[in-house]
Amino acid sequence: MNSCLVQLFVSVLAGLALGLFYFGGLWLTVRKISCSRCPGLRMFGSFLVRLLVTLCGLYLVMDGSWERLLACLCGFLVVRFFLTRLVAPEKGTIPL
Repeated sequence: MNSCLVQLFVSVLAGLALGLFYFGGLWLTVRKISCSRCPGLRMFGSFLVRLLVTLCGLYLVMDGSWERLLACLCGFLVVRFFLTRLVAPEKGTIPL
């Protein structure tokens, strides 16, 4: 198998992992925010941690190659697409 294809495949897998971390962390934060004493601080802290980890991960995966960055972003967006469909409320219900 071509080395370039292997690198792109690994980049997509890394994007899937980063997306799962980012959007999974967002989902957990939103679920726990109602029982928090400082919801603003929790939301901002979660955002900073998720953003820093994701940006560092994208930078490390990229390693100077825009193709690997694009593959990683594709994996990231695939997770976003599936998690938003999985966690979405049923039609006709009012979210709490």
